[in-house]
Amino acid sequence: MTLLELDTRQKAFRNAMASMAAAVSVVTTNGTAGRSGITATAVCSITDTPPTIMVCINRNSKTNATLKENQYLCVNILSAEQLEIAQHFAGMTEVKMSDRFMLHNWKEGTQQIPVLDGALANLQGKISSMSEMGTHTLFFVELNEIEIRENGNSLIYFNRAFHEISRS
Repeated sequence: MTLLELDTRQKAFRNAMASMAAAVSVVTTNGTAGRSGITATAVCSITDTPPTIMVCINRNSKTNATLKENQYLCVNILSAEQLEIAQHFAGMTEVKMSDRFMLHNWKEGTQQIPVLDGALANLQGKISSMSEMGTHTLFFVELNEIEIRENGNSLIYFNRAFHEISRS
């Protein structure tokens, strides 16, 4: 396969994935490697026995290395009202990582992980295994704390932009 063919396939893949709506989350961690977070859309359920999710994070992200060392994380599933938080943790603003946790209501969860108050759901757990695939690390996380908010609209990412989806 030529580089041009590979580039064409990568563009086609990215365009196809832009057609797939995804919930927006901020994945947070804290521990010996420090406190960090990143906006993510590549989060999915694996099984409910035991409750396990998969989170995919680019290996070039500083948060990737922090997650690997800390071993604990929280997936904060964002409500539509939390668009600004998604933008901060996606690096779309000039706000430094340390300041991102001062701008909104965060509480301390298991293992002192930042847990976002007002998120649609907060899923805390320990990384049970990892797998490297291309440019990303797949983190498999066994959940030990699950909080759910019963109201609020969802923030999704579709066609390379954020959108609100109504609960009703």
